[in-house]
Amino acid sequence: MMLLLELSRGRPDIPASLCNPIEAWLYQSHDVIEAAIGDVAFIQAIEDSARVIAESLRRGGQILIAGNGGSAAQAQHFAAELVGRCERDRGPLAAIALGTDPATLTALANDYGYERVFERQLAALANHDTVLVAISTSGNSANILRAAEAAFKQRIPVIAMTGRGGGQLIQLSNLAIVAPIDGLITPLIQQLHLIAAHAICGLVESILFPPGEA
Repeated sequence: MMLLLELSRGRPDIPASLCNPIEAWLYQSHDVIEAAIGDVAFIQAIEDSARVIAESLRRGGQILIAGNGGSAAQAQHFAAELVGRCERDRGPLAAIALGTDPATLTALANDYGYERVFERQLAALANHDTVLVAISTSGNSANILRAAEAAFKQRIPVIAMTGRGGGQLIQLSNLAIVAPIDGLITPLIQQLHLIAAHAICGLVESILFPPGEA
């Protein structure tokens, strides 16, 4: 609630009658989406990421997606859209959200440390046609960096989804979808990540399953 209250302040374009924090949040969400629409690099990164993912899947590869907390939920959502469907019925696409198995996650964290949970799963599951989607709003999550570094060394393409500046993750990625938001406002960054994921899945469907061929 404190974040919502902060968002409702300092916005002269919001009418005085709209000081409700929920309305302020919606205005802020509108602003970040508008910023994304005008960000050429953000849009190009989404298009390029879709093409890399589609090509991997065309060759029989798989998409591994990793994130922590809310970004872990984003990873699961992303994978579900590929394995299931985004906009229309078509064949399933190979995607796995890392960290969704509690037994594996806790075993790796206990035996190797939480910083290595995604790195270890990547080593077990990746092949030469794998793509890693690494999600971190700060770009500095230790276990995401370890996974990206391992992928980079294995010449596995890394697509970063992060916030303004990109953190250290930018240096370990082939493509970076950077939410054009000033400051680290995690929920708003995550909103744009979800939009980007949906856009990627829709584009991948169009590339691999042209209309009439699904």
